[in-house]
Amino acid sequence: MPSLGPIEIEVIRNALTAAAAEMDATVWRTSRSTIVRELLDYSTAVFDADGNNLAQSARIPSHLNSMSHLLRELLERHVDPARWGPEDVVVTNDPYCGGQHLPDIVAFKPVFHDGERLAFVGTLCHHIDVGGLAAGSYAAKAIEIFQEGLRIPPVKLIEDGRRNEGVWAMILQNVRKPDLLAGDLQSQIASLEVGAAALRRLAGRYGAAEMVEAGARILDMSEAAMRSAISRMPDGTYEFEDFLDDDGVDLGEPIRLHVALTVAGDAIAVDLSGCSPQARGPVNATLASSNAAVMFAVMCACDEPFAPNAGCYRPIRTVAPEGTVVNARHPAPVAHRIAATHRLLNAMFGALHQAVPDRIPAAYYGNSYVCTFQTVAEDGRRDVLVEIEIGGSGGHPAKDGVNAFASGMHNNSNIPVEMIESQTPLTITRYGLLPDSAGAGRHRGGLGLVREWRVDSPECFFTANMDRFVHAPYGLAGGLPAAVGRLVLVRDGQESGLPSKADNVPLRKGDRVRLETSGGGGFGDPAMRAAEAVERDLALGYVTRGR
Repeated sequence: MPSLGPIEIEVIRNALTAAAAEMDATVWRTSRSTIVRELLDYSTAVFDADGNNLAQSARIPSHLNSMSHLLRELLERHVDPARWGPEDVVVTNDPYCGGQHLPDIVAFKPVFHDGERLAFVGTLCHHIDVGGLAAGSYAAKAIEIFQEGLRIPPVKLIEDGRRNEGVWAMILQNVRKPDLLAGDLQSQIASLEVGAAALRRLAGRYGAAEMVEAGARILDMSEAAMRSAISRMPDGTYEFEDFLDDDGVDLGEPIRLHVALTVAGDAIAVDLSGCSPQARGPVNATLASSNAAVMFAVMCACDEPFAPNAGCYRPIRTVAPEGTVVNARHPAPVAHRIAATHRLLNAMFGALHQAVPDRIPAAYYGNSYVCTFQTVAEDGRRDVLVEIEIGGSGGHPAKDGVNAFASGMHNNSNIPVEMIESQTPLTITRYGLLPDSAGAGRHRGGLGLVREWRVDSPECFFTANMDRFVHAPYGLAGGLPAAVGRLVLVRDGQESGLPSKADNVPLRKGDRVRLETSGGGGFGDPAMRAAEAVERDLALGYVTRGR
């Protein structure tokens, strides 16, 4: 007989979620770099003793649906659980140990009560730089992971409560901004202790055995809710595909992301065998990354909310042959793995639209517009800025898309102009919505944005790792695609186009770089759009009269 009633289970579930949220707030308050503190590219979560995600903060889908995969990999293959003590913190960023890409350093700490391990807490931060060919560790032309930066195997950064100074020094010696990385790592460690303390208090109130029981029942409840939601979808196989422009190395060769999604009763099988082979350039994804997109897509398509955790994953099976762009084989480069998973998510939504057309919007921008500036001052001092821009969300069956909205695999904020200009020799000369960038439809897509940086240092190196410059975000139900993106260099008053993927482009003082991002695709026949909606778009400057 269960020892905990349904009210107690719900109290514990909410307490676990609160612990993850408290960890989230700790990172936000104590981190150092703009990519963590301002752009909010980090996540926190609570796991059971076997590595299953029990509760999470409201952060990045691509992180949260992959951290459990990584932790289980560590427990099964890389770290002896019996030697992982209560004051040990294990870190890694290795995509081929279950991670995603090298800038994402993940830290885990076990939680014990009365000598028994009952849970783990984890934090993942996208660090500003971990070395490699280009500042920000987002090299667009890397052809193997060894060129992408420092690869940290699963290792104890904290052991018996003491810093492993050798590992710490090795990490900081190999990155461009050691002070910022050290600050963000310390922030992660502090966040882990906040989460662990919350779980120890909870175990002190209910007991270790009761906490384990609650965790199992929380996962079972989410599994049951997911199965119930899937069972209300019509059985069948639904296929869709979308394309990356190229991998940055083999230029002009599109990369196919194909989904064959089968709904059968209360389960879904997702076959990714039709995806292109892994690419030479760094747009490949590991299975952890691709699974994150698959799980997120199915959760989005459900007709009722439920607690997101590893229980939701159980009714979904992913088939992704090793050696494909969605399950890359070592030593394939993976720095821009988010390109593949954004596009995989677009393909998943296209397939799910066929099953539940009243719930799924047209394509969002489907890309991380990643660019980095490494400025060089007259005295040789170097600063690094990593920007991840967004676009518009897709038109929905019931409403317009949202302008310049972090959609899909994102849940990022923007870095404030004042923060950039106060910390780096760069000036933001333009920032706003981009007219005519959305796909037309009965419900139009959201607008993309334009952002322009001016170099104020004597020297600067610019790296771009982007996509959606050729293959536009699609429309649905007769809606039209959105505009594609564009990258422009303005020098001495003359404009010239820059490729979507470029490493260490030399810039000089006064140069401006302008990025124009895609909007979202339109939903429904544009001829059916209400006249007053068209007039409103014109009045707001969302579309031009010529368009």
